[in-house]
Amino acid sequence: MKIERRTYALDNFKVERRAEGDDPPKIIGHAALFNSLSEEIYGFREQIAPGAFKNAVKEDDVRALFNHDPNIVLGRTGPGTLRLSEDSKGLAIEIDPPDTQQARDLMVSIERGDVSQMSFGFRVTSEEWEFKDGKEPDIRTLTEVQLFDVSPVTFPAYTDTDVSLRAMRDLHSEARKRYQKEQEEAVPPVPLERMKRQQALAECE
Repeated sequence: MKIERRTYALDNFKVERRAEGDDPPKIIGHAALFNSLSEEIYGFREQIAPGAFKNAVKEDDVRALFNHDPNIVLGRTGPGTLRLSEDSKGLAIEIDPPDTQQARDLMVSIERGDVSQMSFGFRVTSEEWEFKDGKEPDIRTLTEVQLFDVSPVTFPAYTDTDVSLRAMRDLHSEARKRYQKEQEEAVPPVPLERMKRQQALAECE
């Protein structure tokens, strides 16, 4: 099972605090944005299609972590301490963080702006590729994913190691090979002039 991660810097990622005596603070924002092209990664760019999380928010048991660390659990969809939904912007999140020192420290860092990015861990269920002529990067569109976690992060998680970069390169290479094979095996179209000649001959007969 190949798990990938993507990271977004978000303006509306924040801690929501109510008046004294009201509900405990929440962490709210978006873990992913729709139709937002990534930077170029080994010859391709990536975006997420609306609806990609439709099944995941209903079916997957997703954790909210800090820096993808399973030892720092902030919430979980199962017991309802993490709530996920798709809106017009992307994957909206709302976390009820626990009353722990780690969670309290994180909320201070979010409010100060020291932690301002969200990341999500996923496996691709369905994707589409738009292959260009080499002058522009190819485009990968994620149309359905299985979710594992959403995480406030200190640094972007998917381009910081040689291993993850090689994985991106191999993914793109395999997709291109499949596309080229499909093109080679496809029945070539009949040229327009040839079709006209065949139609003329048929009319004469």
